[in-house]
Amino acid sequence: MGPRIAAAPRATRRESGAAVSETEHGPAAESSVTHGERRYVALLRGVNVGGRNKLPMADLRDIFSAAGCSAVRTYIQSGNVVFQAGQDLAERAPEIVTESIRRQFGYETVVVVRSREELRQVAASNPFDTSGDPRFLQVAFLADTPDAEAVSRLDPRRSPPDAFAVRGRHVYLHYPNGVARSKLTNEYLAAQLQTASTMRNWRTVLTLLELVETP
Repeated sequence: MGPRIAAAPRATRRESGAAVSETEHGPAAESSVTHGERRYVALLRGVNVGGRNKLPMADLRDIFSAAGCSAVRTYIQSGNVVFQAGQDLAERAPEIVTESIRRQFGYETVVVVRSREELRQVAASNPFDTSGDPRFLQVAFLADTPDAEAVSRLDPRRSPPDAFAVRGRHVYLHYPNGVARSKLTNEYLAAQLQTASTMRNWRTVLTLLELVETP
């Protein structure tokens, strides 16, 4: 069974004052990247968790399409979006999307965007053994790069036998006994590093890479 993805329905966006019709996008329909556009992944924090912060993925796709993104797809219900956009729009997407969710659904969330090339680097740079159960590996995607002082505040003895490694805007985490009881939480990382963070398990990281690589 392949990854569970959904494509944005037909939508209309404006370019240079003219309405442009968008066709339905799916894994087979996206034949090329429009000139000037690149492929990106957007990761939302804390949506559809425990009955809180409900956000239908169809509505999320509509939000990205309305912002001007193309070839919009989502993966599972935790807020993972694959899309195409120019660099300027991709950089503004977190602010646009968080404001749209605030206005339409009434709650705050975090949106972190990575380019296809950045996600490739994430997948290639895990310092932990990736041959085991991918549920025991997580990556925290940070909104900003923490400075050395912030990184030094992370306590490697906080939650044995759990371990972490900071690599730029990413924190790789290994949870040998699972993540449920670990004290190396997303909230702890965000508080110590003083930047917003959202986490994904290794299986999701690899699936998103596969999707963003798929023409």
